[in-house]
Amino acid sequence: MKLYTIGFTQKSAQQFFSLLREHGVQQLIDIRIHPQGQLSGFARQEDLPYFLQELAGHCKYLYLPVLAPTEEMMKEYRKDGDWMRYSTRYEVLLVERNIPAEMDRSIFESAASCLLCSESTPEHCHRRLAAERLARYWPDLEIIHL
Repeated sequence: MKLYTIGFTQKSAQQFFSLLREHGVQQLIDIRIHPQGQLSGFARQEDLPYFLQELAGHCKYLYLPVLAPTEEMMKEYRKDGDWMRYSTRYEVLLVERNIPAEMDRSIFESAASCLLCSESTPEHCHRRLAAERLARYWPDLEIIHL
């Protein structure tokens, strides 16, 4: 089973939706704290379902906030930039939320899925941490960062 990840910053709408279409993504799973944010541009929650249908080959949209960090965690990380502390706190949060045991694996099995966040690359983004945690528990999961 493949799980893609993507960030929308530093990508044009054409690049973003082309990547999803080219990789056969059928379901975009939004794991942002604020999917409706004005800074999201073409990736605003209100607009994504339409764009995914029209530009990414009838891709579905799903908001899964259980994989989002907390507001407090994000504020602290933006303030101090301490990735090690942020990533540790995010991992603890996933343990507290009992991820992935509390998740319905069929969500990911039913369609080629892609985790969405804002960061342009996965190195310092919670989408990578979430995907890696799922892969530790679901050994047949292959992560592909777009």
